[in-house]
Amino acid sequence: MQSSLAHRPEHRAANPAIAVEDVSFRYGGELPGRPWTIERVSFEVACGEVLGIVGPNGSGKSSLLKLLAGLLRAGSGRIHLLGQASSDLSPITLARMLAVVLQEQTQVFPFTVAETVLMGRFPHRQAGWWNFGSEADTADDLACAQRAMAETDVLSLADRPVSELSGGELQRVMIARALAQDPAILLLDEPTAFLDINHQLDICSLISRLRGERQLTVVLVSHDLNIASQYCDRVLMLKAGRLSHIGSPAETIKPDVLQAVYECEVVVDAHPQTGKPRVTMPMSPS
Repeated sequence: MQSSLAHRPEHRAANPAIAVEDVSFRYGGELPGRPWTIERVSFEVACGEVLGIVGPNGSGKSSLLKLLAGLLRAGSGRIHLLGQASSDLSPITLARMLAVVLQEQTQVFPFTVAETVLMGRFPHRQAGWWNFGSEADTADDLACAQRAMAETDVLSLADRPVSELSGGELQRVMIARALAQDPAILLLDEPTAFLDINHQLDICSLISRLRGERQLTVVLVSHDLNIASQYCDRVLMLKAGRLSHIGSPAETIKPDVLQAVYECEVVVDAHPQTGKPRVTMPMSPS
């Protein structure tokens, strides 16, 4: 059942960046007997907001993000991006509006960091995405790529092959490539997965800073409830493909809510610096 928080008037934006209305999706399309991966989900994301999507394994978090990105097509319902139906947008138009950084990053060819970031300029090229190389790169392309690399602190790595980068460096390069698209909406799937605590902090601080500097709307999927609590304006909780709760960290990162969504007990207290909810695991009885 959807939380009543999803229907409160104060959570409805006049001109939302993202509006999801009664969206359902399942893999295999209309094949009989296939369960719904996402079922009748509705929510809005205001312009400039950071929304975190959390939930148990298999709850549909990454699938929902891919629906927003246009990588999957909803079986029913509607998704609007900046006031336009996403189903009406061409892939190029969609790529000019939003950028996505997925958890799976396969680097087969040893492109340099600069070449990788410049790939983000493909949607803006008149001659088509296949037109790649120094002759195709305009002054605007180069300026956008350089700005994105500077913002993500990878400019010094511009000539390095991406195959030689650490996990944290590669994640910043992927975000730089997304920023080179000059999007209004940034979608991130587990941006801190597999990173040590120092690089997690680095990526989270980067996302917060970019939101302010670029006025980005950010939707991020995370398994880490503390990242969602500390860095997101609101948290959307999925359970078995349905929207269970949505609201501020104070409204959602609560013991009773987490018990209902994750079916386990946790300890929630106030972070000593921010005052926002902090989640820790209880000690097992000895």
